[in-house]
Amino acid sequence: MIPAVILAAGLSTRMGGRSKALLEIGERDTFLTRIIDAFRAAGVTEIAVVVGHEADAVRASLIDRGIRLQPVSDPHDRGVRLVVNPTYESGQLSSLLAGLNAIDGPDVRAMLMTLVDVPAASASTIRRVVDRYVETNAPIVRPVRGGEHGHPVLIDRRLFDELRSADPAVGAKPVIRAHVSPAGDVAVEDEGAFLDVDTPADYQRLQRS
Repeated sequence: MIPAVILAAGLSTRMGGRSKALLEIGERDTFLTRIIDAFRAAGVTEIAVVVGHEADAVRASLIDRGIRLQPVSDPHDRGVRLVVNPTYESGQLSSLLAGLNAIDGPDVRAMLMTLVDVPAASASTIRRVVDRYVETNAPIVRPVRGGEHGHPVLIDRRLFDELRSADPAVGAKPVIRAHVSPAGDVAVEDEGAFLDVDTPADYQRLQRS
């Protein structure tokens, strides 16, 4: 099984402090629901959303949009689960580990990880990432375009302990960079896989696209 972890806990300082998970995209979607829908369309059956900043508002937004939430305490109850990271202000690695610990189990081969900052990756890109992993068993699989690399990133369980031992000051990037390979790089032309929305100007561009 390959669950997905969506990191949506941050303070969104560059966005003015409003949780990016709550930002609207289209008529009914938020960044977060758009990502959840893409994972579901790609066949991902277990999704953990790590929240912190404005956690109650994110929960209410999901329920309002018809997302049924599963109890995080039951590892056999598949679906969308909210994982509250009480130490989210300590850095992104703490949220990644909260998500990893929520989804990890003996039947988990790898995890898909993405940021709520990247709301427009397509289901076809997600499927291509998973298919490449099944074909190659590469420890890291990610979308690439020229010199860019995007999301989601698939991380094999062989690296889970390295993530748990990573330096919080530098986060997961050194672990990921140490294990990227040509076998794990999937060339895609999906603009959404590389569209990182960090500022109000980025958000305005996304709305116009």
